[in-house]
Amino acid sequence: MRPVFVQFRCAPGKTYEVADAIYDREVVSELFSTSGEYDLIAKVYIPEDQDVGRYLAENLFDIPDIHRTLTTMTFKAF
Repeated sequence: MRPVFVQFRCAPGKTYEVADAIYDREVVSELFSTSGEYDLIAKVYIPEDQDVGRYLAENLFDIPDIHRTLTTMTFKAF
């Protein structure tokens, strides 16, 4: 499993609804609200045999009221 971090910018006033929808999909290991340009950040483990972009698009990016995402790939954990 490859961990990636995904940040979500939500429609104004919709952060909690988006967070609930993300959590309901059962594909994130951790989900936090954040300050700054993005409203939420999630840690997602991608199966080794899956394409990262396709996995995220099929499992998360179709949730209503997500306006923008930023995905950060990870390498070595310390």
